[in-house]
Amino acid sequence: MPITDLLERNSKLYGEEIALVEINPEIQEEPRVTWREYALIQPTSSTPYRREITWSVFDEKANRVANMLLSRGLKKGQKVAILLMNCLEWLPIYFGILKAGAIAVPLNFRYTAQEIEYCVKLADVDVLFFGPEFIGRVEDIVPSIGRDRLLFFVGETCPSFAEDYHRATANCSSAAPKVLVDDEDEAAIYYSSGTTGFPKAILLKHQALLQAARMEAIHHATTHEDVFLCIPPLYHTGAKMHWFGSLFTGSKAVLLKGNTPQAIFDAVSQERCTIVWLLVPWCQDILAALDRGDLKIEEYQLSQWRLMHIGAQPVPPSLIKHWLSYFPHHKYDTNYGLSESTGPGCVHLGMDNIGKVGAIGVPGYGWKVKIVDEQDQVVPQGEVGELCVKGPGVMVCYYHDPQATAAVLKDGWLHTGDMARQDAEGFYYLVDRKKDVIISGGENLYPVQIEDFLAAYPKIHDVAVIGLPDKRLGEIAAAIIQLKDGMTCTESEINQFCMDLPRYKRPRKIIFADVPRNPTGKIEKPKLREKYCGVRLVEAQAQG
Repeated sequence: MPITDLLERNSKLYGEEIALVEINPEIQEEPRVTWREYALIQPTSSTPYRREITWSVFDEKANRVANMLLSRGLKKGQKVAILLMNCLEWLPIYFGILKAGAIAVPLNFRYTAQEIEYCVKLADVDVLFFGPEFIGRVEDIVPSIGRDRLLFFVGETCPSFAEDYHRATANCSSAAPKVLVDDEDEAAIYYSSGTTGFPKAILLKHQALLQAARMEAIHHATTHEDVFLCIPPLYHTGAKMHWFGSLFTGSKAVLLKGNTPQAIFDAVSQERCTIVWLLVPWCQDILAALDRGDLKIEEYQLSQWRLMHIGAQPVPPSLIKHWLSYFPHHKYDTNYGLSESTGPGCVHLGMDNIGKVGAIGVPGYGWKVKIVDEQDQVVPQGEVGELCVKGPGVMVCYYHDPQATAAVLKDGWLHTGDMARQDAEGFYYLVDRKKDVIISGGENLYPVQIEDFLAAYPKIHDVAVIGLPDKRLGEIAAAIIQLKDGMTCTESEINQFCMDLPRYKRPRKIIFADVPRNPTGKIEKPKLREKYCGVRLVEAQAQG
């Protein structure tokens, strides 16, 4: 069945229950009762901006979007892009597109005008929904995209070059459109993160989205009583597919526009969140605030919080050990995936495998995994090779790019570009990105291994390891180290700490600087290479 059937089912079963809540801590409303008042703690003078919708309203809004698009002549299989910050309108628009039989194309909110234009044209987009944060960028490209495409503005003051979304949908029917959609139909185009060059357009079917929803609910034992806190951007498969667990069970989810430690704890407390998906930088910030005493667990209602899970990037085991020292009752999971596999979960640790922290885990629900060498032969257990996955969530193709598709899809197996190994118990460990491997004096160095080691040093907030050119060795490992606030450290301290590493793995250069990460938490190594190696991003894009 198509993913839209879940929304219609929830509307019938849980129509008057809350489906989505939007919270924006940067906008303050008049005082309202909070849990702190019940705890006899002095309430604040104002509370964060908050909106909510029920499952029935969610479904009705999606139907209005679908019927509006159909009334404008949109045909099944045409593409509709979404360029919005996380908000209460995001998911009803997404599902309205799918209900119309169209293909949803979420766009990264950090895209420049040039990148928006590139992605709109690559995906053959016919309609674009955009928010107030993007007026300037969209206006810049109206001469090249506006003539042949419908533009709908989602906000209060509509610019002259677009139509008002609320007015356009206000008088449209709230009944489900009569468009036949099945699980073999194409549903969405997601763009790769672009950390290795210009993003590729990844085409997914409804069956892949449904698989992600079912898998998320199974992996995390999600029930109708759970409350999921969603912080990462909805344009990315990570946030969307984790929220699909809430869709599958008809449970409440909270969209938090902000990722400060206090904002996260406030939302968990006030909305009684039970499941929270965090990125590594947010975990680091929370732990640093707890260590400093800026954040006090006893001032929040956190007892219902049962699961913290992480995805999108390698997770240092020292980080989870630190986390569990504050939250020993928490279940923990890490999820590995990529947009080409419909997001996270094709490999996952599993909530009962806390003793295996450091591994990305075992094959997810419905998935197969193997590790191969350069000749596409399975390597012996314990040896490093490229991670390949196969399952119902594998993409259809890279849209309009058969050459790139052929390079990663072979006999139904998706070649991830990640280097991994499998231990004797069947758990997989991520070693590094294939293109990030450093070859120094003939030895292969895997930056993730060095990063995990350095992350355990108590003064280090974040770390990235890249290769720098070297005349004698070809490359040397350089560690870019971001210290915790208020900390001072010397190169000799780091070198002394690294004495426990094998000599060939020790960083040859230490650089104290900020570590850039993209919105999904991945280290932006192309930027670091451009800054420290002289490797320009355009060259990386040409190779990507």
